[in-house]
Amino acid sequence: MTNDMHILQPIREEILSKKDQLAKMPPQHESISDSTQLVKLESWRVKLIELYAETMTDSIEETKIAVEQWGMNVAGQLVELQLPLNVALEEISYYRHTIGKIIRSEADSQELSLDSFFDILTRFHEAMDHAVDVIGKSYMKDFHRSIEAAKYAIDELTVPVVQLTETTGLIPLIGEIDTNRAQFLSSNALEKGSALGLNRLILDVSGVSVIDTMVAGQLLSVMDSLRLIGIEVALSGVRPEVAQTMVSLGIKVHAKVYSSLKMALDDDFRKSR
Repeated sequence: MTNDMHILQPIREEILSKKDQLAKMPPQHESISDSTQLVKLESWRVKLIELYAETMTDSIEETKIAVEQWGMNVAGQLVELQLPLNVALEEISYYRHTIGKIIRSEADSQELSLDSFFDILTRFHEAMDHAVDVIGKSYMKDFHRSIEAAKYAIDELTVPVVQLTETTGLIPLIGEIDTNRAQFLSSNALEKGSALGLNRLILDVSGVSVIDTMVAGQLLSVMDSLRLIGIEVALSGVRPEVAQTMVSLGIKVHAKVYSSLKMALDDDFRKSR
């Protein structure tokens, strides 16, 4: 493989001299139309084109490191822009083809031998194949990380600890309670209950669609955990049909139970007077 700098340097410089012009080409995917996306995409493209240029003069090991750093840095930008992975792959493919033409033009102007041209092109495409692999892995890692962060944020919004008085808090539960949500409920109730200095916490289940053995077990576990750190727990919003289901399932609740949140709050008010 050729490593003659007087051959490779002009190609590198030609690519870099055109990077701003190339970065402003129309988007390769119809999903990109927002002006903010276009500006950020141009920045992403400039980094891609600079990476292409670096493959001309860097050593194989240096190119590999540069590609991996590039992939880790720019994959997050794509996730932030909410662009699918195929957009990045289309961009990489488009600029691979475009810069391949620049390499060919420079090879013609320098009257390179077929062997030298083949060596340069082979090295270039090997670097780009590695870039595709790295961007794919980095994108999926960042994508899953953003999904987990979003799920955590949603859980936090759907299982809030609301401080009602100096010592009493409320957790209004709405919708279905699965294992993951129950685990978050437990950790959030313990953490916030302790941090707020609460000694009583009302779990309101009037918005829970179904309370079966699993859900009841999860709720009892949360209540037991809270009692261990000195927080008295009350259960409100238990509808008649839910009460019947719990009795038929043999579920015993060792806590004060109220049919409505209003009754629980009235009782708390009377105790505080």
